[in-house]
Amino acid sequence: MNWLKRSWPQDTVARWIALTIILAMLISLALNGLFIQLAGVWARPPLTETGLLEKIAAITRVIEAAPAPLRSQLAHAVSDKGFTASWHLDRRELNLPTVDDPISHTSMAILQPLFKSADRRIEAYEPSDWTDPMDAHYALVVELPDASWLMFSAPSRSWGLDEAPRYSIVILLVLISTALVALIATRRLATPLQHFAEGARRFGSDFRAPPIKPLGPHEIRQAILAFNAMQAQLQHFIRDRTQMLAAISHDLRAPLTRMRLRGEFIEDTEQQQRLFRDVDEMQAMINSALEFFRDDARLEPATQFDLAELLQTLLDDYRDQHIDIAFSGPLRLVYFGRPLGLKRVITNLLDNAIKYGSEPAIELVAGDGQVRINVLDRGPGIAQASLEQVFVPFFRMEGSRNKSTGGVGLGLSAARAIVLEHGGELTLRNRSKGGLEARVMLPVQAG
Repeated sequence: MNWLKRSWPQDTVARWIALTIILAMLISLALNGLFIQLAGVWARPPLTETGLLEKIAAITRVIEAAPAPLRSQLAHAVSDKGFTASWHLDRRELNLPTVDDPISHTSMAILQPLFKSADRRIEAYEPSDWTDPMDAHYALVVELPDASWLMFSAPSRSWGLDEAPRYSIVILLVLISTALVALIATRRLATPLQHFAEGARRFGSDFRAPPIKPLGPHEIRQAILAFNAMQAQLQHFIRDRTQMLAAISHDLRAPLTRMRLRGEFIEDTEQQQRLFRDVDEMQAMINSALEFFRDDARLEPATQFDLAELLQTLLDDYRDQHIDIAFSGPLRLVYFGRPLGLKRVITNLLDNAIKYGSEPAIELVAGDGQVRINVLDRGPGIAQASLEQVFVPFFRMEGSRNKSTGGVGLGLSAARAIVLEHGGELTLRNRSKGGLEARVMLPVQAG
């Protein structure tokens, strides 16, 4: 029976959806009731507050004071669109419905003091008293002192607001209450999801980011806790990998140093130079691998900077080395990102354009919601089948592994990793008239 004691979570998404619907209904009913109670007199006031009974009493006094031949004309003259008045000698001419108690006590209590008569007979009828719906109307019958009758009738309650405005107000109150409750509920659900998404994006660009604070309903908190656990495992894995690589680097550098020292005693100069080239290449591979896996530029905080000025600074550095690179683009372009990381990306692409091609150039284009950087050259390009393969770590085109190029096949891999961490993409394509185009697409993000 332990399952009976299981504690179910109180704050869940399902509970919030149910509470949203229930609260919206309750608040709409409450507002509707408040409208009926507070605005009922204004929307549809009772007869006692319309002034109609006082008007009927005044008309009755005028007609009963007039001679009998003039009473019908006077009754017709006082009729308007709100009600009609008619004078009758005999009550049977009125064609009134048969009801148990036609006496209106409310009307008697108000009209008799106005008539200054305590024994005057007054009868009131509603549309429901008539058997034929076509004849249904409101009627008030007053007996005159000479036993004649005066009848006031109205087809409906036309005073106050009409039905359309009243229904419109009720619908508006329902919409307001529903929107209010939905806004509160969605903010309660959306805010934790927004914090969750921001934390996930932050971890994507900085693995040292702190864990996300678990907030919100039960399901969202469980997802955040699971993400924090995964984040902690990845951080532990990255730290262990970095320490392992550092240890491997330390262990490999010692025998490489010993190999170089022993090579000094080789008398054959050609064999000695070959050995030194192998040792230097192995050392370069170790250093490049460590630089790739422990890239501090990929962990720098994002900030706003002038991307156009950064590119101009790079071109000035190459110009100091007597390398002219053409530039096309705006003189100023503020971007939110990691300047050191993007500088390494563009430097790597420009170095490749200079090593393997000619006429290096760079283009900066600001589009709708994105920034594009094109690094161009004129050269042999890359085989179509290898345009993606060159991004694989340690992959190098055939014949490129020599001391003149000096690379070990990690530059493009590191460059694409940095661009991906900015939420962009790095692609290569051959130009139509020869050469290669490296295209960096970066999304515009809020700072």
